[in-house]
Amino acid sequence: MTHTIRIIGIDPGLRRTGWGVVDSRGNALSFVASGTVKAQLDGELAHRLVTLHAGLTEVMQQFKPDEAAVEQTFVNKDAGATLKLGHARGIALLVPALAGLSVAEYSPNAVKKTIVGAGHAGKEQIRMMVKVLLPKAEFDGDDAADALGIAICHAHHRVSLARMMRAAG
Repeated sequence: MTHTIRIIGIDPGLRRTGWGVVDSRGNALSFVASGTVKAQLDGELAHRLVTLHAGLTEVMQQFKPDEAAVEQTFVNKDAGATLKLGHARGIALLVPALAGLSVAEYSPNAVKKTIVGAGHAGKEQIRMMVKVLLPKAEFDGDDAADALGIAICHAHHRVSLARMMRAAG
């Protein structure tokens, strides 16, 4: 008999970090919760990171996921912005790791291809397909919808990822 695995997907951002929690049982997925941790735009970087850490820690304690998945950083032409996003991504990786979870990482294109079938899908397409895959899903914006997409992506790839890790180890 297949048991239920609770997965948290995290879409890191310095201003808004989206999170989404799904339960995966065999091939069936069900929506648990989603939201966005928001940091003040005008605060010091360190204090914004503390806000993200505290918010994600609270989510982890409330929903107690078994596994986590985080979107990899999209590198753009602005190296400073990419570096700052990397700080938020560090928090997104750290919080579940501190809770003892394995943390998978997926590129934005891998998430889009898994959810929509095309690696260059737009935000509207992601939101629509998340609603198709999780009809009861509610989200407060694109960041939370993306986080649910990341969790769905992990649910689809987690078995093959575990096999690869065992073979490498």
